[in-house]
Amino acid sequence: MKQIEVRLPHQLPEAEVRRRIDAAVVKARDEYSEQVRDLTATWATGSRLDLGLTVMGMEIEAEMDNLPAELVVRVGVPGMAALFAGRIQAGIEERLGGLLGVQPA
Repeated sequence: MKQIEVRLPHQLPEAEVRRRIDAAVVKARDEYSEQVRDLTATWATGSRLDLGLTVMGMEIEAEMDNLPAELVVRVGVPGMAALFAGRIQAGIEERLGGLLGVQPA
C-alpha cells in the first residue's frame, strides 16, 4: 500500500474548515454515488477526520488532521491504484485546496 500525504496551508478558523469538509463529504456522497461506495467520514477527535470508501472494489482509508494553519491529508492507496498516486495527490491538492481557498503553486 502506498501512502500519500498532502499538506494544505490555510488561514481559516478550525470550525470553518470542519464545516467546509462536512459539506464536501455530503456533496461527494451525492455526486459520486455511482462510483464510490460505503463513504464514511467520522470525526475521531475535534480536529481529526477518519475516512473510508470503496472505489472500483478497492477499499481506501484516509485521515485528515485539521491543524490551526494547515490541513494534513494522508491516504493509503491500495494495489494497482498506486500507479495513479501522482494523479490522486494532484486531485486532492486541487479539490481541497479550492475548498480552503488555497491558491495553486
